[in-house]
Amino acid sequence: MSPQTVHKWQRFTFKEQMARFTVFLGFAVAFSVSVGTVQVIPEFLYDAHIQVADLLTRMWPMDLAYYPQGIHEAMVETLHIASLGTLLAITMAIPVGIMGANNIVRIPILNWLAKLILVSSRSVNSLVWALLFVAIFGPGALAGTVCIGFRSVGFVGKLFAEALEETDPGPIEALTAAGAPWISIFLKGYWPQVAPSFWGIFLFRWDINVRESAVIGLVGAGGIGMVLDTALNLFHWDRVSVILLSIFAVVVVAEIFVTNIRKRII
Repeated sequence: MSPQTVHKWQRFTFKEQMARFTVFLGFAVAFSVSVGTVQVIPEFLYDAHIQVADLLTRMWPMDLAYYPQGIHEAMVETLHIASLGTLLAITMAIPVGIMGANNIVRIPILNWLAKLILVSSRSVNSLVWALLFVAIFGPGALAGTVCIGFRSVGFVGKLFAEALEETDPGPIEALTAAGAPWISIFLKGYWPQVAPSFWGIFLFRWDINVRESAVIGLVGAGGIGMVLDTALNLFHWDRVSVILLSIFAVVVVAEIFVTNIRKRII
């Protein structure tokens, strides 16, 4: 900034003031309605600290001997569910993402169909997908894998389509002018530009799926969540603490792994 630069202070116009007031008023109304809708029982808040202390007392000391006989196998299954579910999502998201990219597929009805699929996948929570597929395939890892796959399509497909739409049109125009077939245009023009983003999306989604795979087991979709649900129902708090610690450790290791790989790719 040069020494001669002079800042000129100017008040908001009446229209800008009304717009700001409307936004703040909307937030205040929404907050008031939310507070009035949520039923808070004061009696439960008064002794919340006592309940927390009692729970922590029950969770300590941890039953570390339970890990090899009841947790390890379920944790490995959770990682398998996350990995296979992510691969399933990638398989489905690539064609849907291409169909949703306006610069590749120039048929509006196909673009809208792709966006409908992507929105539908993201709008349904993982636990709802898990309940649905548990009802179809029964409890176990298969339901969890399909749940993770369908839940991840919207995330991966949307980001992949946006990456395709942001590509430089120069190489594509050159290949088109040279008479290259569509598959060559995609592999030589589009893919080199979106490959780093694609693999980054893949790793990031796998990291998220590791966390979600631990949760969907609470409704019977396999993995460590089923072990956690059993321990909670039987009030084995010393085992619950070991399970939670195991989940935390795996999530931290997955985060470090994904971060290092993404640095090498992007």
